[in-house]
Amino acid sequence: MDKILLFGGTGEGRALAEWMLSERIPCTVCVATEYGETLLPDGAEAHVGRMDRAEMAALMAQGYALVVDATHPYAVEVTENIRAAAEAAGLPRLRLLRQSGGGDGTLRAPDMAGAAALLRELPGNVLLTTGSKELHHFAVPGLAERCYPRVLPMLDSLERCLTLGFPPKNIICMQGPFSRELNVALLRQYRIKTLVTKDTGGYGGFREKVEAAREAGCALLVVERPSAEDGLTLEQIQAEIARRTGV
Repeated sequence: MDKILLFGGTGEGRALAEWMLSERIPCTVCVATEYGETLLPDGAEAHVGRMDRAEMAALMAQGYALVVDATHPYAVEVTENIRAAAEAAGLPRLRLLRQSGGGDGTLRAPDMAGAAALLRELPGNVLLTTGSKELHHFAVPGLAERCYPRVLPMLDSLERCLTLGFPPKNIICMQGPFSRELNVALLRQYRIKTLVTKDTGGYGGFREKVEAAREAGCALLVVERPSAEDGLTLEQIQAEIARRTGV
């Protein structure tokens, strides 16, 4: 049976890996960190570590028949590297793309810098649920003190928050998924006036944030996806893999 190379990192990616395990479809799941490996289903074969385009192409040449990109919709550079590497290796590629959260956001910003600029004009505390990589946009005097970044419970995430100058008492290190009830509790505990999120869609907990912001009576600021791209849903990817492998 053809072996599949899956670039994971999202809830959909983990769900797809679990499905392929259940169907006995040979698969290697690529994750960037050892922490990401701990989130994979038991029994999944993993490749751990960040790769550049050449390293991706070299890995793809090791007996794989199909590449599936299930990385985060905001990981633009990674997706482009996967596309180019698959093309160089002569392998077909499928893009698993979660559906957009739609028009639920009360406020919208084109990018993180735009979100930070908007927040400087808004009053009250801010819950940042956008990850740790672009927190520098919010680490400015007058704003950083009001921000409560929610990041993964990893040393590098905590160190980044502290280095940028966010007050230690404001840093929330937690692993999702987060329910509506938990989001509401955090919003009320820290007297949040604006919740900032990416448009992560269903698997990214977007709906739970929308509902929590509405229940807690705070504003929702949605950072738009960096670019529009075409892709398949989890169910469509499963159907295509089933067709190719004959399961």
